[in-house]
Amino acid sequence: MSSKNDDPAVGDGRPPNRFKASGLRSRHLGAHILVAAWVVLALLAASAQQTLPAARWLAVHLFLLGAATTAIVVWSEHFAVAMLHAKLPDRRWSDTRLAGVNLGAVGVLTGLWADLAALTGVGCVLLITAVGAHLVVLVRMGRGALGGRLAPIADYYRAAAVALIIGAVLGWLLATGKAGPQHYSGLKLAHVHATLLGWIGLPVLGTLFMLWPTVLGVRMAERTTRLARWVLVLTGGGLLAAVAGLSAGWRPAAAFGVGFYAAGVAVAAQLFARTVRRRPAISAAAAWMLAAATGWLCVGVTVDLVLLAARPLDVVRDDIDSLLPLLLVGLVAQVLIGALTYLLPIVLSGGPKERAALRAVLERGWVARLSALNLGVALLALPLPGPLGTAGMLLAGGAGAAFLALTVRVLVRSGRVHLQDTKQAGGSRRPVLWGTAAGAVLIVLAVLVANSGGDTGSEASAAGAAGAGAGTTRTVAVTLADMRIRPARIEVTAGTAVKLEVTNTDAQRHDLKVEDGPATPMLAKGNTRTLDLGPVTENIEAWCTLPGHRAAGMTMDIVVTGSTDDAGAHEGHSTTATTDGGLDLSADFSTGWQARDADLAPAPGGTVHKIELHAAHTTVEVAPGVKQQMWTFGGTAPGPTLHGKVGDVFEVTLVNDDTTMGHGIDFHAGSLAPDKPMRTIQPGKRLVYRFRADKAGAWLYHCSTAPMLQHMGNGMYGAVIIDPPGLTKVDHEYVLVSSSLYLGTPGSTAQVTKMRQNTPDAWVFNGVANQYSKRPLKVKAGERARFWVVAAGPSDGIAFHIVGTVFDTVYKEGAYLLKPNQAGGAQVLDLATAQGGFVETTFPEAGHYAFVDHDMRHAETGAHGMVEVND
Repeated sequence: MSSKNDDPAVGDGRPPNRFKASGLRSRHLGAHILVAAWVVLALLAASAQQTLPAARWLAVHLFLLGAATTAIVVWSEHFAVAMLHAKLPDRRWSDTRLAGVNLGAVGVLTGLWADLAALTGVGCVLLITAVGAHLVVLVRMGRGALGGRLAPIADYYRAAAVALIIGAVLGWLLATGKAGPQHYSGLKLAHVHATLLGWIGLPVLGTLFMLWPTVLGVRMAERTTRLARWVLVLTGGGLLAAVAGLSAGWRPAAAFGVGFYAAGVAVAAQLFARTVRRRPAISAAAAWMLAAATGWLCVGVTVDLVLLAARPLDVVRDDIDSLLPLLLVGLVAQVLIGALTYLLPIVLSGGPKERAALRAVLERGWVARLSALNLGVALLALPLPGPLGTAGMLLAGGAGAAFLALTVRVLVRSGRVHLQDTKQAGGSRRPVLWGTAAGAVLIVLAVLVANSGGDTGSEASAAGAAGAGAGTTRTVAVTLADMRIRPARIEVTAGTAVKLEVTNTDAQRHDLKVEDGPATPMLAKGNTRTLDLGPVTENIEAWCTLPGHRAAGMTMDIVVTGSTDDAGAHEGHSTTATTDGGLDLSADFSTGWQARDADLAPAPGGTVHKIELHAAHTTVEVAPGVKQQMWTFGGTAPGPTLHGKVGDVFEVTLVNDDTTMGHGIDFHAGSLAPDKPMRTIQPGKRLVYRFRADKAGAWLYHCSTAPMLQHMGNGMYGAVIIDPPGLTKVDHEYVLVSSSLYLGTPGSTAQVTKMRQNTPDAWVFNGVANQYSKRPLKVKAGERARFWVVAAGPSDGIAFHIVGTVFDTVYKEGAYLLKPNQAGGAQVLDLATAQGGFVETTFPEAGHYAFVDHDMRHAETGAHGMVEVND
């Protein structure tokens, strides 16, 4: 029997020896072996950070998804039994769930590492099913159980299971890119919050309600049960709001949720602080470590709240990595060390004297170890120079190693003292307990090692056969940032020797793996490595190997010009257009690039306007840093804008300079039999298209050759503006032709499939994604502007809107829908495919007014511009 002072009553008055009976004396020796195995793998991955890309990511996930998840599933069940005074679940059922958790984790990690989406999906389903079954057991356990003052703690374990299920679903979306790259930042943050603050944080916080007064040797405060319920409402509800807000990309909701979570942690911390009494704690070392862990939880959640409140999600996504040392080392590792410092003597001893002796061993030098560990956490978390970060790692790792050495000594000493007891127990008790202790200690070490860094590594090279570029070497500067690789496409002549100077400019670590070739190590911010690809003779893809990054668009294409993979067919003719390398709308345009002039030129004098348009293939920059071969009228996509008045005659001479295919033209502004003027003319031919503009409006013209979807989708369209009679003069008049952009070889199967499925790579104004975000239209405050808009499609219309303005004039399809002298206003000019019109507005004050297609899919993927208004 233990003495009253050494084993005080806690909770409902029963001594902590019941934890020894129902919790620490686990029925699952296999579970502790699994935990130890996961930790060994995490240690191996962590030790390979200098040579193996993504090893740090793998080490962290081996620990969290493997070791920590296995341990939480086992211990939450045991503690729930103790808190609820419930019956133990059937052992076979528990073993089945545990096997499902581990097989699911293996499937997820293997699928991610090998880039096997199907295996990743199967692993996620298995993991979710097993954890869902665990949740069902925890819920059923509370039905009909005796319960007690500690019963609410079981709710923390149930909420944690829900958090892991949500986190697994989010992880699957990240890994497969199912939600699209535009949602990557929010989903990653939601995944991190659900797993760290939910699956890890909630069980730790709940267990502290019981463990903290036990370690102090005091009775649980009378209001603990009531406050525990309120803390769960705050933390669980706040976490749910934060995860939902982050998933939807709504930062205010996320900050609001984390604020509630922080409030719950603060309430718990205040309760823990008031529980402290002047009498000495049973284990001062354990008490201080648990207190420090709680402090780091408070700091981590506060920093998280500040980041979400003050910075965009893309920035928070990178900054969140700085919280990992706080939560993994400062919180998780320190809670484990503190708990083991208190619990191991109880588990391994046979009486009070032996317990005191073992505790004395574990507490040797605890002040120095506590100081070193927490100083190390601070150095790891703060944005300090590299040497100080390394010092932090060494301090934290040294503290963990010292505790490991003391634990080994305790295990050896306990084994000698109780050798006879082990024999009498048939060898069953002591191996289970030793497995538990060893597994837990290894977890501590794994957390410390997994947070270490390493960015050095060897580089490989790949050689290819000689080609047209044999003997030449090309060195390309490549940057990794913002979930993009820049440039996203490199064109080289066959046989050119290629070297990539890869620099990570992102706060988050990245690497670059070349298909069937070399790879960089994982690079920290500012680090550079050179990859020697040797002579390149065929198209190659490169990508970041971190799970989910490739799916989110972090890829690059190295294209050999003139190769068969770079050619597509249209009516039997080959072309040499680009393939989709992934758009980075935040990148810079090429040197010398000029935005298309959106100003509508005045209508030329006279009533007959003669124009010559040349149909030709032209390579143009269609997005920042992305050049694409387009089929054009007059060398631009869209073609030149024609401007006139009602009754004017247009005489358009179409010259087919295309050497591969026929083209025609169709002007919607004219009324005439299409047989001859809209006929297809073959390469080298010309025709004259003459029409009278009898009606006012904003009209579309486009290639009339079948298949028109491909000709229009590749740039053969333009606008004709015929002024309505009596049109008032304004300060500025602009023309914006909206359309879809399909990257890839014009006429190729891949591009045509995208056109038929209406899945463009971007939506654009005047042929170039985001060009007017980079080069805003400029007006002065108080000036009036008219915006002519034509929806060229080929398959989508537009909902044209200018943020911060109200349209007082709307003209659509030849008629005024709104004029300035009317009381109403308009917010959108809605146009179906091939329709046109204009809106007018006055900009009231200086500022930046975004104009968008209010279909947010389109706006977020290129149909976005800016009007810069100055005083």
